[in-house]
Parts: sequence; structure tokens; C-alpha cells
Amino acid sequence: MAAPTAAPRRIYQERLKITSLPLYYEGNLWIKRAKKMDCKYWTELRGTKLFLYNDKKQEKYTDVIELQGLVSVADCYSVQKQWSEVALTLEKEEVYLKTEVSEDAEEWKGFILTVVELSVPNCLGLLPGQLVRLKEVLEKETERRASQTCIQDLSSNPYEDVVVTPLCFHKVTRQEAADMLVKMPSVGNLILRPGADSKNYAVTIRESSDMSQVKHYRVLNADNGYVIELEKAVTLGSLEEVVEHFVKETRGKLKPFITNIYETQFENPVMGTEAQKKTPEANKRPQLGHVSPDTNKPLQQKKEKKVYMNLFPGKTYT
Repeated sequence: MAAPTAAPRRIYQERLKITSLPLYYEGNLWIKRAKKMDCKYWTELRGTKLFLYNDKKQEKYTDVIELQGLVSVADCYSVQKQWSEVALTLEKEEVYLKTEVSEDAEEWKGFILTVVELSVPNCLGLLPGQLVRLKEVLEKETERRASQTCIQDLSSNPYEDVVVTPLCFHKVTRQEAADMLVKMPSVGNLILRPGADSKNYAVTIRESSDMSQVKHYRVLNADNGYVIELEKAVTLGSLEEVVEHFVKETRGKLKPFITNIYETQFENPVMGTEAQKKTPEANKRPQLGHVSPDTNKPLQQKKEKKVYMNLFPGKTYT
């Protein structure tokens, strides 16, 4: 049987634009689905989908069958001589493909199994030339899947691999960031973290005062950089510059919270108590109320005056 004539180039280009998938195989198929009569379609295998057209000149497909969830492929008995029927068992339905010649059915099975399982089947009666075509399709589909996975990975988490983040960036919630700054003041008092929408960022700072106050500032991810939502918005080119802006504007009063082991410290922030008991130097250190042997006067603890400073007045969110 002569190979079916392909669709004109203009129609092929329109179909490629609509489906956005490479064409691997095409031809006439009689297809029967649940509660439907079998119909003849011009069928294209693009990626892991069968696109069905009423004829070769139709630009927009009539229906589509997703083969990614293919469970099994089996030959069926056909009452018509020379005709071959193949049953495709999918996750949600069964689809029956019928061809006029058994060789065509074998070729359809070969292409379908290759793109779904990403391997050339060795259980079919195919000619050397057909196997070469299947290997070419396998290379194209493997490359397509790899590029698709790469795009999905890059878009799934905007904080990894795409944006270079400062060392004070921590994947924590707003409350976790506030708790970290309160319980571990010696590590730092500025944290860059993901925003609530997972698309933008936020800066959490802890101001020193008689009553410790934690504030949060939005940092929007814009086309021209990063916008800090202050009373007067500030646009900067990188997240590093965002952190530097907070540090410079406070003349170093804000210190980036940089540590890779904050989880263990966070669970037990007072972890030096036992160590102090075991250190001789700590035991020799005079405590408040202890009498000095030289002066016979109690040592007085020097009080530090804490001054509250509203470091960034204006826009904050709680």
C-alpha cells in the first residue's frame, strides 16, 4: 500500500502553530472510543498525543487523545480480511485503532510505544528502515521531554537556580523570621525571605528598643529590578543591593542574619549554659553582687541605655 500523502505545507505549519508539538507520524485511522461509532480520521502523532482531523485539509483538529497514561497495547481480532485492530488501554478509557493493512498497524504501535515509553520496542515485526525512523523519533522526543522538564524546574521555584540570593536569605515564613531574630540577636537582625505569594520577597528586621519590635517590608520582583515598598519606593538592581540599602541607611545598625545552622540554634537558643558550667574561666568571672577581694565593694553592672530608633518610617505591613 502506498504511503498516504502528507498535508500541504501551509496546513502543516498551521497545525504546528496550534499544537506546539513536533510531528512524528501521520496517516488514516479508523478510531472508536467509548459510546461513539468508529470514524475515519486523518491522524497525527505529535509528542505523546494523537490529533484527529476529519480530513487532510482541516487546520484545527477535531479531537485529541493523550497517550501519556497508556497502560497497554494489544492486538484485536478483526472480522474483515487484511484489516488490523489495536486496542489502546489508557487510564480513563479504551481506544480502538483500525487500519486496512496489518503492516500499518505495526508501524502505528511502534511509534506510539516509542514516544510513550521512550524506547524502541523490539517485539514488533518492523523493517530496518522503520526502526531507523523510530530511533530518530526517540532522540527528538527525549530531547523535547528534557527541555520541557528543565523549563518546569526553573519556573517551579523562583528562589533556586534563577536568582542569586544573599546569604541572609532564608526560606522561612514571616513568623519564623521574627522568632529567629528575637531568639538569636547575636546572629543578625535582618532576614531576606520569600514573600507570601512565593513570587516576590520580603525583608524582616528587628529594631533594638526596650520592647523589641519586628517589622516587615515588601520587596517586589519587577522587570527593572526589585522595588522596596517604603514611603518613597526604592528600586534596586539585585537582592544584594536591597540588603545593602537597609544596612547603609541605618549606618550598620542592621546586620544580615547569616547562618546555615539556625535550625539547631532556633530549637535551643540558650545552648551555652552547660558549656559555661564546664569552663573554669566562666566560674572565675565575677558576678553581680560578688565582693571584690581588692575593694571589698560589690561590683556594679554597667547599664546600657537602649534607644529606640524607627529605622525605616513609612510603609510596613504586619
